[in-house]
Amino acid sequence: MPLWKSFAGEVAAAARELRADARQILLYVLSTESHVYSFAVAANVLLSFWPFMLVLIAVFRNVLGWPAAVTALYATIQDYFAGATGQFLVYNLEVVTQWRRQVEWLSLLLLLFTANGIFLPLEVALNRAWGVKENRNLLKNQAVSMGLIFVCGTLALFSAALTGAGVQVWEAFFGPAGASAPFAIKMIAKAASLPVTILVLFLIYAWLPNTSVPKRAILPRVVVVGLVLELLKWVNLAIWPWLFRKFDREFGVFKHSVTILTWSFFAAMVVLAGAEWIAWRTRAAGGAVEKTVESGAGS
Repeated sequence: MPLWKSFAGEVAAAARELRADARQILLYVLSTESHVYSFAVAANVLLSFWPFMLVLIAVFRNVLGWPAAVTALYATIQDYFAGATGQFLVYNLEVVTQWRRQVEWLSLLLLLFTANGIFLPLEVALNRAWGVKENRNLLKNQAVSMGLIFVCGTLALFSAALTGAGVQVWEAFFGPAGASAPFAIKMIAKAASLPVTILVLFLIYAWLPNTSVPKRAILPRVVVVGLVLELLKWVNLAIWPWLFRKFDREFGVFKHSVTILTWSFFAAMVVLAGAEWIAWRTRAAGGAVEKTVESGAGS
């Protein structure tokens, strides 16, 4: 049997496992600790989102001289944040970056600081999922987080670059796409972003826990979690008009910040619930997990 068919069968089997484990996953989602971890991750995503976008746009526009990749990035933002929030973010990013002609080192430093905060609660949650009793100490966590930041940032650049190449092909045949990319470009962005999303999840699940994770065993289930995240984006698009009206009425000028925080919370919940589910199933299937203990480590 070809390798890809064999792997596709494993992914299908993992999807059936997910359905069978729905009740247990729901119990985790309703637990107090899952909400604590998800809110901690979401708060740091809110802090890091803007400097991350500024750094990416500055690299593409001012370092690489590649405006098509910026257009692709805007399409991706509007894919994640529908309606007025996506338009608001794209407009203000364009305004801010037009008069900033170099990579902002302050934004880069702020990004490193806040992105590290994303991985700290993630490591604690993943360690708990795999039954690891002690976390890395803060310095070791920061070192691992820094490595993941650079790798994930590089993958984000790669995803935007692939989409940017698609944008250039579109513009060659149909003319300039503009800041509000057409449906075809959004489809290109989705095609480029989904494999990158799955790879980022795999890196987080495999390397962030303070233990040796059986990487081959978790891979099909990571693909399923990535597909669930993609499904979450479509759910967001479906309920967005009603949700935005509520946020506008309840939060006023803070509605866009609340949108980012809410989306990040639900995405973090999917990532954390996926980690719990992967750990359950891998251990049930007999996947070896070597528990690593850092002497003197604390949470």
